[in-house]
Amino acid sequence: MPSAAIPSPSTNGLRLGPLFIHAYGLMYVIGVVAAIALTRALWARRGGDRELVADVALWGFPAGLIGGRLYFLATSWNEVPPHWWGPLAIWKGGLGIWGGIALGTAVGIWRLRRAGVDVASFMDCAAPGLLVAQAIGRVGNYFNQELFGGPTTLPWGLRIDPAHRPAGYGAYATFQPTFLYELLFDLALAALLVVVVRRGRVVAPGAFALYVAGYSGFRIWEETLRIDPAHHLFGLRLNLFVAAALCAAGLAWFAWTQRERRPG
Repeated sequence: MPSAAIPSPSTNGLRLGPLFIHAYGLMYVIGVVAAIALTRALWARRGGDRELVADVALWGFPAGLIGGRLYFLATSWNEVPPHWWGPLAIWKGGLGIWGGIALGTAVGIWRLRRAGVDVASFMDCAAPGLLVAQAIGRVGNYFNQELFGGPTTLPWGLRIDPAHRPAGYGAYATFQPTFLYELLFDLALAALLVVVVRRGRVVAPGAFALYVAGYSGFRIWEETLRIDPAHHLFGLRLNLFVAAALCAAGLAWFAWTQRERRPG
């Protein structure tokens, strides 16, 4: 065991009197608030109504939770707690990011069309905020001691309690902190997309397409590190193939949106 390592939290939440607040859910709430704030700022710069952002989030966030849970249930059904409430137990983790983004975006687009605004432009303004929300959400995975990579002796290895180590890894104490890698990448890509959106040199929804391609490209690498239970195809994790397909689709989408640049 390395002398220096990232410790894991002793609890996955905070108790306030009779209430126990799960860190996983709290991080998602904080992430949504941060995403709304950033999207409001970028949307207002384009002359949009700041209040529209909250309205879209009011519908898009619950839809994202439902989509994320449905994706998890479809791809990792063996990880669902064996109780009647198991499919609903999102406080224990288990949200597939691609399912969440897909359904959340679809519902958000529906609200935007009803409002009669430029959907593509709004999507570009929302992309950095989505990444910030995802980054904050990964802190919830840290508190749950989940979604980490293989054993490592690196000084930034993550200490995992024996109860949370996968089968076959009980003898190891420190693991790759993939939650941290993704958190840092999400924030870096969000900062880059903020610059892209503010400069306005990319035809909308090009920034959103870059978000899809960039995040999915990172997940290809991350999936090679993770050791949490997952379904496999041809010896590789299923989510690696999903990430590769979405990365290619995002790049193709970006190229298609930029094929005829608008004047100015």
